[in-house]
Order: sequence, then structure tokens, then C-alpha cells
Amino acid sequence: MRWEDHIAIHPAVRGGQPVIRGTRVPVDVVLGALAAGERVEGLCAAYALTEEQVRACLALAAAEIAEGRYHAVPR
Repeated sequence: MRWEDHIAIHPAVRGGQPVIRGTRVPVDVVLGALAAGERVEGLCAAYALTEEQVRACLALAAAEIAEGRYHAVPR
């Protein structure tokens, strides 16, 4: 899966936040909902997304972590 096929990052859309391509649904909203226990089917219904689009959000998050794009949070 290439997350780039499903995720757009453009400065004119939501200030450059990653969104589902062709929508204004932010990737962080999808990831947050999944983390809170929302099911993929529920997200697809709520935001008119495909399962592949939701999985692309996960793929982007995995790529960011793999590339070391995160910051330590002090305890």
C-alpha cells in the first residue's frame, strides 16, 4: 500500500495537515478515532471513506515513526 495514493498534504487544505485525498477529513481525526476504539466500518460510514483510505492513515503513521519523525515527551 502506498499511503501517498490516498493522503494529500497541501498548504491550501487545512493548513497543510495530512487529509484523505479528495476530502477534508484529517488523518489525525481518523487515527484518533481508531485509538479510541472506533471500528474501521464505523469510520467508513461516518466519513464516507473506504477501508483502504483508513488503512492509508495507519500506513502514514507507521512511515512517520519508521523515519524517526516523533519527539520524546518528558515525564
